[in-house]
Amino acid sequence: MYKRVLLKLSGESLGGPAGKGLDTESLRAYAQEIAQAAKAGLQIGIVNGGGNIFRGLQGVGSGFDRVDGDKMGMLATVINALALSMFIREQGVEAKVFTATPMEPVADYYMRDKAVEVLERGGVVLIAGGTGNPFFTTDSGAALRALEIKADALLKGTNVDGVYTADPKKDPSAVKYESLTFDEALGRHLKVMDQTAFALCSEGDMPIIVFDMHQRGNLTRILAGEKVGTLVKKA
Repeated sequence: MYKRVLLKLSGESLGGPAGKGLDTESLRAYAQEIAQAAKAGLQIGIVNGGGNIFRGLQGVGSGFDRVDGDKMGMLATVINALALSMFIREQGVEAKVFTATPMEPVADYYMRDKAVEVLERGGVVLIAGGTGNPFFTTDSGAALRALEIKADALLKGTNVDGVYTADPKKDPSAVKYESLTFDEALGRHLKVMDQTAFALCSEGDMPIIVFDMHQRGNLTRILAGEKVGTLVKKA
């Protein structure tokens, strides 16, 4: 069903149960899942957050300047991408890290055509550093990169199995949506992604699949066309 996707992972997911630092068990589990899907033919680009190390917006309340704080957050995403890439290569799959701002020799400066070349030869691309600008979240970076590489869908890996009417961890009566239109999600004030990222996907007709990345095999199931998580798309 999908040939090329952009996978968005939160930084906290790489920090394990505590959501902080780098958890090798979580990194290895994600790498195995990603490598399995790549070996099955899925072209995967990845954008990850950096909240397990530093989140710029939260730092403002502690005295950090927003612009410099966001720069620190961007660097945190690079650390995460480098870590995940090592575990993906451990699985026998090429993994190349690109950054939104020049950081050679740490990683290559992101250029869409070079990233697509890696994807087309079966490698995994990790695009770090957000958009390269402050005041933009990694959700926005993921939406931007998904459109740039002409992904078939943006997959948002979370710790819940889709979009619900309310937080299922707090409200046991919450009901899961199997699918939604962009207009429905906006009208019901559902927090699928931040507003900038959501607008980019809506205007660019980029479907979003919100799914549980912790459930082993979900990436492969999506590749096979199975209904996994919640699909958000145009009417």
